[in-house]
Amino acid sequence: MTMTTRFLRRLPAFILACALAVIGWESSAHAQIAVMVNGEPITNYDIDQRSKLVFLSTKKLPDRQQVIDELIDEKVKIREGKKFGIDPSATDVDQSYTSMSSRMRITGEQLTKSLETQGIRPDTLKSRLKADMVWSNLIRGRYKESLQVGEKDVAAAVQEKAGDEKSDTQSFEYKMQPIVLIVPRGSAADAVETRKKEAEALRARVQTCAEANALFKSMQNAAIKEPVVKTSADIPPSLREVLNGTPVGHLTPPELTKQGVEMVALCGKDPTTVDTPKKKEIREKMYSEKYEAKSKSYLREVRGAAMIEYRDVSSRDDLSPTPSKQEKRRPRFCADPSKPGPRRRRSSNRCKTRPQRDPLSKPRPTYPFAS
Repeated sequence: MTMTTRFLRRLPAFILACALAVIGWESSAHAQIAVMVNGEPITNYDIDQRSKLVFLSTKKLPDRQQVIDELIDEKVKIREGKKFGIDPSATDVDQSYTSMSSRMRITGEQLTKSLETQGIRPDTLKSRLKADMVWSNLIRGRYKESLQVGEKDVAAAVQEKAGDEKSDTQSFEYKMQPIVLIVPRGSAADAVETRKKEAEALRARVQTCAEANALFKSMQNAAIKEPVVKTSADIPPSLREVLNGTPVGHLTPPELTKQGVEMVALCGKDPTTVDTPKKKEIREKMYSEKYEAKSKSYLREVRGAAMIEYRDVSSRDDLSPTPSKQEKRRPRFCADPSKPGPRRRRSSNRCKTRPQRDPLSKPRPTYPFAS
């Protein structure tokens, strides 16, 4: 009875010890180093996290070796950037993280929560953003001159595509003044609709930019900003289409934004040959091609000089397969008694195995008159 009582008392402690052992084994498996890159580790946990991030963005399960290569590239990029003094701070990375969430029309907290629901730590995405920041600044800084695109090359490319629509090669210089009718956040739908109707009525009244300045500068809960000059190449196609359909001196149709109901007073529209949407598109494409070529060659050079050591067998496809149990247990051969060195007893089981002859080698003669 006493032994049973003692056993029951020690049982919870035994179960707790087993649970801690399992947890410790799982954590050690996650922390197991798969690859060392210039003395910096890449763990299985890093690979698992990056695989989840890639799957979240592409909806395709990535190959393990591809994920490892991506992580190796990031390590060598960041190390190369430090050589030239390019090392973004945590604040810079957080700003890039917030900017990314803004482009997705969500907040940084919402992006973090979305990642965590998928089992992804925010630092996994931030490490990728940091590597991209470093590499972009490094390429653009070191190879600025070689990445420049000449206007002659752009003009020649435009001539080759002369069969495109004429509207794609036309360009105007627009002089605009943004106008905002402020709508407080959280306003009812009726208040927003009333503000839109007011904007439409004001749009019908305004015939010149002078009238627009006099009207909106004296109006409460309204603002007219300083003039802005942009060419067709600097304006998105949707806004460019609206401006082309608006007479000079008039206002564009009202649009609801975060600030309120916005319009644009078109104060001038003059043809220009400085730049066109087609030229800008071709210039950006040529620059992108040069950048990608330089980035690939530079990364190949940096990675070739890196010290990369694979620790985990599953991290490399070119490693030989793990030996079987029989291969591991294959006994060693006995030492030749005629030569110095340790000897084993002939009766030992470890001395009964003899080396197997290579099947491709010349067979040993089995008859006495063989040469």
